[in-house]
Amino acid sequence: MASVIKIVTSNPGKWLELSSMLLSHGIECVWIRERVREVQSDDLAEIVRFSASEAYKRWGEGVLVEDSGLFVSALEGFPGPYSSYVFRTIGLRGILKLLEGVSERGAHFKSALCYVAAGGEHVVAVGEAEGVVSDRPRGEGGFGFDPIFIPLDAPDRTFAEMTVEEKNRYSHRGRAVRTLLQLLEARG
Repeated sequence: MASVIKIVTSNPGKWLELSSMLLSHGIECVWIRERVREVQSDDLAEIVRFSASEAYKRWGEGVLVEDSGLFVSALEGFPGPYSSYVFRTIGLRGILKLLEGVSERGAHFKSALCYVAAGGEHVVAVGEAEGVVSDRPRGEGGFGFDPIFIPLDAPDRTFAEMTVEEKNRYSHRGRAVRTLLQLLEARG
């Protein structure tokens, strides 16, 4: 693993969460605050693998790219990998409107990370957090759909009601980072 990980994202919330987790493991981080091309796909791992290849072409080894989505069971997994677009267009209120009168509010957040090691080797890790969609937005923290997602591991609060450290403990992104670190450690 490179001594410095270059996190490629234009999202300040992702930067904060990823860098704080990596720093807590003694890994220095650099923020490359840019967007990279994404391939359209229903598979988050395919999306990050493509985007990480694009990042590698521009910034070399040691780049890390993340993509995530909210998968709502009653909506057949929508918005899934299209979560960023859906958030920008219909937002929290739009998702809550789609779930009006729906009692089954199960959902999960999924995160896929791709780290490009020396020689261009891609290491992909995935993490998930099971939960439910609340009936209204709650909390001021986080970003995206955090104000309406209540994780099963901490059922009294939404992600937006948690500190960054608490969210990292329960979140899909936190699980993906922990898996990535295990994979990289196993590689030596």
